[in-house]
Amino acid sequence: MRDIVIIGHKAKTSGDISLNDLPGSAGRMDILCRCVSSALFLSFGMRRDVIVHLLLLGDPDPGKIIRFEGLHLRYLNPDERSSGSLIQKALQKDATEQDIRSTPGVWIRRGDFKSLLSEFEGRTLLYLREDGEDIRELSSEIRDPVFVLGDHTGVTEEEEKQLLEAGAKIISVGPISLHSNHCITLVHNELDRAEAKRGESPGEADCRVED
Repeated sequence: MRDIVIIGHKAKTSGDISLNDLPGSAGRMDILCRCVSSALFLSFGMRRDVIVHLLLLGDPDPGKIIRFEGLHLRYLNPDERSSGSLIQKALQKDATEQDIRSTPGVWIRRGDFKSLLSEFEGRTLLYLREDGEDIRELSSEIRDPVFVLGDHTGVTEEEEKQLLEAGAKIISVGPISLHSNHCITLVHNELDRAEAKRGESPGEADCRVED
């Protein structure tokens, strides 16, 4: 299993987001949408062993976590508007601290970064930063990972402190700063190659897009 956490510091937390203006009025929701696609889609299928956690911290009601589970997902196309629509439907639910399913494979609940990290106790927690250890030196050893990435504003000092206190290892996919969705693609590629060398099959299945 691969879990991917993306922190959306400006991402709007109400259901009235505009699908026609995801970068602006929705608080750079376009970044999170691209991350969802990069995390889950293959050329002719979907990664069924991947779970994406979007932590939304923008106005007007910060502290919501939307979870995309590749194993159960339906109604998702590899474009920003499609994932934006599923996020919008999730935000229209009356979120509580308990998971609420909005559409097949998508859940929403209230929570902050600390509560989200607590779900991964015992897992391999990996924090992506440019000056981290090269993932190519580690990919053969990585098992059951949880990757944490920031949005266009990065990760705050407090969030980084919480990550390190939780035992996160700092890793890098290269020496320069890249878009979060590009980092996700590179992470998948490195782990796919490592798994292929070990003779493991990727956790994928046919992707059926339903209307």
